[in-house]
Amino acid sequence: MDKSKVYFTDFRASERENLLQKLHRLMKTAGFESIDFRDKYAAIKLHFGEYGNLAFLRPNYAKVVADYVKELGGRPFLTDCNTLYVGSRKNALDHLETAYVNGFSPLQTGCHVIIADGLKGTDETIVPIDGEYVREAKIGHAIMDADVIISLTHFKGHEMAGFGGALKNLGMGSGSRAGKMEQHCDGKPEVDESLCVGCGSCQKICAHGAPIMQDNKKIKIDWDRCVGCGRCLAVCPKDAIAAKFADSIAMLNCKMAEYSLAVCKGRPCFHVSLICDVSPNCDCHGENDVPIIPDIGMLASFDPVALDRACVDLCNKMTPVQDSILGENLAKLSADEAGHPHDHFDMTHPDTEWRSCLEHAKKIGLGTDEYELIDIG
Repeated sequence: MDKSKVYFTDFRASERENLLQKLHRLMKTAGFESIDFRDKYAAIKLHFGEYGNLAFLRPNYAKVVADYVKELGGRPFLTDCNTLYVGSRKNALDHLETAYVNGFSPLQTGCHVIIADGLKGTDETIVPIDGEYVREAKIGHAIMDADVIISLTHFKGHEMAGFGGALKNLGMGSGSRAGKMEQHCDGKPEVDESLCVGCGSCQKICAHGAPIMQDNKKIKIDWDRCVGCGRCLAVCPKDAIAAKFADSIAMLNCKMAEYSLAVCKGRPCFHVSLICDVSPNCDCHGENDVPIIPDIGMLASFDPVALDRACVDLCNKMTPVQDSILGENLAKLSADEAGHPHDHFDMTHPDTEWRSCLEHAKKIGLGTDEYELIDIG
């Protein structure tokens, strides 16, 4: 496979061109206008940020993308899927409220927000991919209904995947609640009996009789009956039911790559990543720590694998922020260890490894990690 083109510009601005204009020029130079948007629904997949987190992308950038789609005759909408964990985006109502609080309202971005997997995270489209790890991906319905996919990604660290880039945004982010369960674990939930009040809500919603009331009036999930739909997580009033994180990090990354393929295959896709406010953890956190490296710039490509690889390479060339988690971890190394090359994301979260995602994505034909970086100035 030939090298993919990845276009780059830094965050320097002038009186002649501000950062929003620069993003538009980056997308134009990268070939955005080669996509036929006329009367097409365009899903702009991004992360709205958990309530209390301030590292997410500013809505101004989303408006640039949405306005550009409209300029080309398309019908854009901002979208994400509900979360698997307990937080401010667990259902569509809370998710929308959080998005609006964080600035992603139609008044500010010029387009509507659609939570792709519906009110309780169960509106999904089953996408056959017959992958090595996933046979059928469970993707938020509105994302699969779109004619064009645009990923607008805040490139950052991640406590499980190593870093969060375009593939994380597309794969994990587009999964319905059941899809997220399938990627994160063996697809089965478990009950924290200390939180369970025995109300029976999970029993009423389950079509397979998996929640069993025990003699102590606490629920237990029968995994032989459970199909991993995630409906019990949505209705539990005490948040006593959670996914059982059982798979290895490498398997999580491979599943994420296969879910990304399910989202992208068979339709036009375009990918933008901004390397700024590079927090050590995902924007799913209700807080954000000091960035691990300085801001770098904006990148765009038709190839999400090449884009992620270019982003991580640029990050690893940067001098770490001394008072960040990365800086603190590096300070713990001996003089001999510090003299050897290291990876910023491995050092930030030593239990993670990000390479398996890119390697598997390349293997299944989603893209290539060989790229030509084109600096547009």
